[in-house]
Amino acid sequence: MKTKLFLALAVTFLMAACGQDPKKEDGAISSDVINIPSTASGKTALAGSSPIMAFEDEKHDFGRMTQWETVSYSFVFKNNGGSDLVISSAQGSCGCTIPNYPKEAIKPGQVAKVDVKFESSGKSGLVQKTVTLVTNCTPSTKVLTISATVEVPDEE
Repeated sequence: MKTKLFLALAVTFLMAACGQDPKKEDGAISSDVINIPSTASGKTALAGSSPIMAFEDEKHDFGRMTQWETVSYSFVFKNNGGSDLVISSAQGSCGCTIPNYPKEAIKPGQVAKVDVKFESSGKSGLVQKTVTLVTNCTPSTKVLTISATVEVPDEE
């Protein structure tokens, strides 16, 4: 009997805690559930003024290269939005792909770059790697892709 009473109380408590409906009585969705991006200053961005990260290209092919060679490429982008653009992190898909990105805010209209270094040691054949950027744009992630055909030198 105590177990049933405890179970009934637990279910009632859980239903009350989870029962908050984001819809208002008139059927409209509460603004509390809408994610509004913020500017670098921490102030809420006005509609249409969010940062926009526009790349010249999002993929680069290094072509043929020799194993153990290191190459790099600069992905150039512009902030086409109306507020500061901030890159909070950049992560390569493996240790051989090393990104370097601006740590300061990119102002509206400003051009910047993400440098990506690729180290082909131990790689062979067609290789494709990515760099994932986390920003204050919508969507918050951007994926850049590099590729190369790594040739193993003949041993004599």
